[in-house]
Amino acid sequence: MKEKIFGWLDKSTEIIIDLETGLTKHPAVSPESGGEGELDKCLFLQDWLRSHGITQIERYDAPDKRAKGGIRPSLVATIEGNNNDNRLWVLSHMDIVPPGEDKLWQSDPWTCVKTDSPKGIKLTGRGVEDNQQGIVSSVLASLAFKELGIKPERTIKLLFASDEEVGSVYGIEWLVKNHSELFKKSDMVLVPDGGDIKGEYIEIAEKNIIWMRLATSGKQAHASMPDLGANAFIAGSDLAVRLYNELSSKFGERDPLFDPDYSTFQPTKKEANVPNINTIPGEDVFYMDMRVLPRYCPDVILTEVDRIKTEIEKKYRVTVSYTLSQKMVSKPTDVNAPIVRLLTKAAGEVYGVKTHPVGIGGGTMAASLRNIGIDCAVWTKTDETLHQPNEYVLVDNIIGDAKVISLLAMNIE
Repeated sequence: MKEKIFGWLDKSTEIIIDLETGLTKHPAVSPESGGEGELDKCLFLQDWLRSHGITQIERYDAPDKRAKGGIRPSLVATIEGNNNDNRLWVLSHMDIVPPGEDKLWQSDPWTCVKTDSPKGIKLTGRGVEDNQQGIVSSVLASLAFKELGIKPERTIKLLFASDEEVGSVYGIEWLVKNHSELFKKSDMVLVPDGGDIKGEYIEIAEKNIIWMRLATSGKQAHASMPDLGANAFIAGSDLAVRLYNELSSKFGERDPLFDPDYSTFQPTKKEANVPNINTIPGEDVFYMDMRVLPRYCPDVILTEVDRIKTEIEKKYRVTVSYTLSQKMVSKPTDVNAPIVRLLTKAAGEVYGVKTHPVGIGGGTMAASLRNIGIDCAVWTKTDETLHQPNEYVLVDNIIGDAKVISLLAMNIE
């Protein structure tokens, strides 16, 4: 059975190019990033799957008035196996990040361009690796069983979710809250959305995430008469520096499972304030991205934020408020969980690597299921071009990942 499936996968290049090409033509950028959402891409994928014999498909629409059609859709495709008690879920996301600066791209970001490289066939375009590599490899593994008339040992469940890039509120988080019946504690979950160039890293833990918008309100004045105002920019700048320095110092323990092995507290986005040079701004806004080791509860972090905020308010005669666009706590997966053991074996067989567990600072859909007691592993063999200009994926990586997924679907412990 394995030889037949691997043989079919080795000849699947044209299918890979066809699906990657179609997916890339349909930008799925979130409203937060200036896009319309995932509906067009979802409809294309749904039709493509049905035309290729994967017909057991359900769609779940999270309401979002900002998006095209007023929804953020997610698809679940099922390939029935002999064992429905220990199902294999493969979680991928349809949404992508914007292409960034056009001048940095050597080709149209929304056109999948095929080239030959020393590493083999390379496909370039926005989203081809993040996360269309996961979409295509999981579809490919499922198609192999369908095309060859082989029933997998485990039932395969493919999730193609919305909204992963900006927090999963309308994706996996919405599904867990509104359709928890989809998932069983006995399920094994693979998230092909993080890895390394050799396929050695199996991510079993994620840092807790806090995304924060901080708004400082002072008093606008002429720049030549600063005593008449309260400079919100100065106050906000001091606040950003203090949060960076003091949180980094207070929550400074290290954990070698992660890279970097410490909690990070980074000021990132800055909104414009006044449009002219000679006005002291009365309003100022910036953002923080915090990736915190799991040993630290986010509420403890926020207590320190409140303390520093209060001191800034007194010092500069301003008021500071903040809102959280993401506050994610992630429980780890046990290193001896079945998904980790089987993935170690399968990746070793396909890629000839010795895997090891790691933690990451990025957030994935695994966190949402780990928090309800379902074991997840994040893994893929990737050239790590995600979010970069000229993002590309190697066809051989898609085929190899599909082989790993097929092995997971064949094995019952």
